[in-house]
Amino acid sequence: MRVVIAEDNALLREGLVLLLTSAGHDVVAAATTGPEILPALRQHRPDAAVLDVRMPPDFRDEGLRAALTARKELPGLPVLVLSQYVEESYAAELLAGGASGLGYLLKDRVGRVDEFLDALERVAAGGTALDPEVVTELLARRRDSPLDSLTPREREVLALMAEGHDNATIAEVMVVTERAVHKHIGNVFLKLGLPQSDSGHRRVLAVLTYLNNS
Repeated sequence: MRVVIAEDNALLREGLVLLLTSAGHDVVAAATTGPEILPALRQHRPDAAVLDVRMPPDFRDEGLRAALTARKELPGLPVLVLSQYVEESYAAELLAGGASGLGYLLKDRVGRVDEFLDALERVAAGGTALDPEVVTELLARRRDSPLDSLTPREREVLALMAEGHDNATIAEVMVVTERAVHKHIGNVFLKLGLPQSDSGHRRVLAVLTYLNNS
């Protein structure tokens, strides 16, 4: 996989390069400031981009803005955004453009090597990888919505779906059968007024689209 990364912290940047190359990926560019990101993405057209939200010169939302612009200019570009904290508005803005091939992780996940690499591969394949804390924030911000009709178990399933987990993993985490998970998912879609589809990541995209627009 060809990857462009954007990270101003030299230690973390070099760590990402080493981690990705050790996993067999090719880091084709490593941006250190916000203005460097788009030129690198346009030039290399990578299989995936790993971008920090806050980059020099202003340390505000340079990485996020670059991600939003890049996904418009390069449709389908998989982007995994890294952030020091849960920044709910940033996550919501990213999801507004569609969740396919999109990830939003807190930086401490990078230290969990297998988890980080799995998230990157899911995103590169067109899937979704949201940090559990981000999912919690997105669910919590929705007041007086159809989400209120969900049972606690259905909310748990919805959160795990939004993180990008498949039915088997959800069943394992919840210690229930896959049949029970399938039933919960059907109830979630029914209550949210969404198509009752249980195949691929389309179900995750539908849920995330709802969360962003409700």
